[in-house]
Amino acid sequence: MYRPKLLQVGVIVWLASELMFFSGLFAAYFSLRSATRPWPPKGDVLDVPPVLVATILLVLSSFTMQYGVHRAIKGSKWGFIGWTAMTFVLGALFEGMQISDYLGRPFSISKDAYGSAFYTLTGFHFLHVAGGLIAMIIVGVRVLRSPRFGHRTMPAIEMLSYYWHFVDVVWVAMFLTIFVLK
Repeated sequence: MYRPKLLQVGVIVWLASELMFFSGLFAAYFSLRSATRPWPPKGDVLDVPPVLVATILLVLSSFTMQYGVHRAIKGSKWGFIGWTAMTFVLGALFEGMQISDYLGRPFSISKDAYGSAFYTLTGFHFLHVAGGLIAMIIVGVRVLRSPRFGHRTMPAIEMLSYYWHFVDVVWVAMFLTIFVLK
């Protein structure tokens, strides 16, 4: 009989709580949006093309993460490290582009409801991506230090990938909500 590992159960429960957290943020965004006209206010302009490029990089990072998991399943420590390093670079580029985007915005978090909703949603996502990047470093160091790469390291690798895919899916929903939905 299959029994999931405690780490798997814990991460899935934690991701469910994160889903509820982001659902609350989206609910607040839509509540503010329905009560505020015009949305976005005049002067609060979004520069979509650079954010689209950042989104593509983040979505690509989901693929590189999955390739890393696949290499780990095949027993390739260096394959996992290489693909995870690529995922890290793509995630770091996404973060850098988000910082650049923040610096170029003509509105702030305190300007109006739109600015508050925008920076709260994207800011919490930014922190989650940063957490994923830190987790990649921690798991990568554990893998490098592990004399026996394999079944003992797989749960941490798989849970890292669950988290990273979650962060990607949340961003795609956020991108569509903030930058595409008119």
